Amino acid sequence: MIKVSAVSYLNTKPFLYGIFQKELDKQFDLSLDMPSEGARKLLEGEVDLGLVPVAIIPKLKTPHIISDYCIGAEGAVNTVAIFSEVPIDQLTHLYLDYQSRTSVQLAQVLLREYWQLSPELLPAYEGFEKELSGTVGGVIIGDRTIGLTYAFKYDLGHYWTVHTGLPFVFAAWVSNRKLPASFIKIFNEALDFGLSKLHQLAYLVQSPDDSFSIYEYYTRYIKYHLDEPKKEGLALFLNKIQQYAGVEEEFVPQFF
Repeated sequence: MIKVSAVSYLNTKPFLYGIFQKELDKQFDLSLDMPSEGARKLLEGEVDLGLVPVAIIPKLKTPHIISDYCIGAEGAVNTVAIFSEVPIDQLTHLYLDYQSRTSVQLAQVLLREYWQLSPELLPAYEGFEKELSGTVGGVIIGDRTIGLTYAFKYDLGHYWTVHTGLPFVFAAWVSNRKLPASFIKIFNEALDFGLSKLHQLAYLVQSPDDSFSIYEYYTRYIKYHLDEPKKEGLALFLNKIQQYAGVEEEFVPQFF
């Protein structure tokens, strides 16, 4: 049986809705994980397929991007940001969210290329998002960002698009081995079905904050289709992080 890891955040609910409505969960072993844990499982072979942070794609021996859908943004994403009590150019230290792989590398790319800043980067821990103060900020991702009230919020999706002119892909459906074409077909159909029911999910999914609109989040901020501009943005990002890691050879993502 195929083992699958999916992100446990709100932005993944449309995918899960399609999977459950089409009863695909009966055809594979599904687990819900924070992004960094799902990445670890795929890297270590504990699962065959995952909705995983795209930063791990070059680390897989045989990465297969198998879906027409992703967790992406065409500008602001709303739930991936640097939070702080002072302007970003006054930060001396920056916590990097322990739940993230892609977003922390995106933050480092933007600090280096866009803001041209070099605060000291710190490994984060559970609960760190409530302890930022003074010149210490933090990269925070996912549902925990909803309702946070810091003086400054720098949306990383927005600044990537300002910097590059391209959309950004935070997570994609990636397998570490070749999967049957018949499975990929019905899997994509299930995801597509879930995305066609966003208006229903807006009623079914409870918002963690009264001021946060689920429907607006799904339709304005999260962009689910892995189209050509997103593929271009993905390739650019992966090659940037490869370059900073000292890998000179161009990385070309493989889409199946």
